[in-house]
Amino acid sequence: MHPAFSVIFLTTLIGVGQGLFLALFFSQIAVAMNFIPPQGSQFYALGSLVSILFLGAGLVASVFHLGRPERAWRSAAMWRTSWLSREVIVLPLFMMAVVVYGALHFFGFDKNLFGENPAGTVTFIVGAVGAVLCFALFICTGMIYACLKFLQEWHTVLTPVNYTLLGMASGYMLVTLLANYSVPDNIDYYADAAIALTIIAFIFRLASLVRNSRIKHKSTLQSAIGIRHNKIQQKAQGAMGGSFNTREYFHGKKAAFVKSIKWLFLVLVFPVPVILVLIGLATNIPAIFFVAFIVQYVGLIAERWFFFAQANHPQNLYYQTI
Repeated sequence: MHPAFSVIFLTTLIGVGQGLFLALFFSQIAVAMNFIPPQGSQFYALGSLVSILFLGAGLVASVFHLGRPERAWRSAAMWRTSWLSREVIVLPLFMMAVVVYGALHFFGFDKNLFGENPAGTVTFIVGAVGAVLCFALFICTGMIYACLKFLQEWHTVLTPVNYTLLGMASGYMLVTLLANYSVPDNIDYYADAAIALTIIAFIFRLASLVRNSRIKHKSTLQSAIGIRHNKIQQKAQGAMGGSFNTREYFHGKKAAFVKSIKWLFLVLVFPVPVILVLIGLATNIPAIFFVAFIVQYVGLIAERWFFFAQANHPQNLYYQTI
């Protein structure tokens, strides 16, 4: 498939925003369970603001992928059958939950509705709702691609799993940077979580790469034209120039370039950020945490490009040969 950078930025930016929000809410649970020292409400408010900025940037990026932006509201009409429609519905609901969560912390409104139970506070309840919507959004985004049976590289449960894990890893990498300035006493908690999630994400992303390398494609030249012959060769696509099919369903890059992108994201998303976080913890230099997040995000852009480019549309059996 042809990777559209609007969708690449959409999925990576909202992934960071989702992961950051989950990091905030899970840290509130950790505080309630006395795993880490209490954190000021301003930290949650700041984190929520950064999260909504990433989510908003992703939403803006999605507009550039629309042929008719003025009809964007119609994309929610097919929610019964379309994962894209479900994503369009869940995303603004999740953004609303993040805004409310951050506002409650900013204004210090955290009344406990159930006595002394930490899970009974207003911010905890709103955060729990936001977390459910966040995971629902991860599933909707991943299933947009995983539900396409004819694109065998995407048609696997690993697709939504990887979207979730990579989003959480990048979100925790960002919250580690924020915590280094706002709540340095808890930096080890966030850094350890960021490293652990990055390693887990690497395992599942590697599993998807191995799976895809072993795919036996169902569509062949023989099945396309209904002739069972072992030596069928296509000499031309029947047209001299390009078309919508040649532009949108094939990336047009050489195999060596695609392979280099794979190794690039494997290095930038996983080992380099982990090493940088460990160096940051050892040296206590804040800039290193910033570099770790930037490096990983650049790697995620490469990862998402490779994700789209690797999908081999069956129509390329005909249009790929020029």
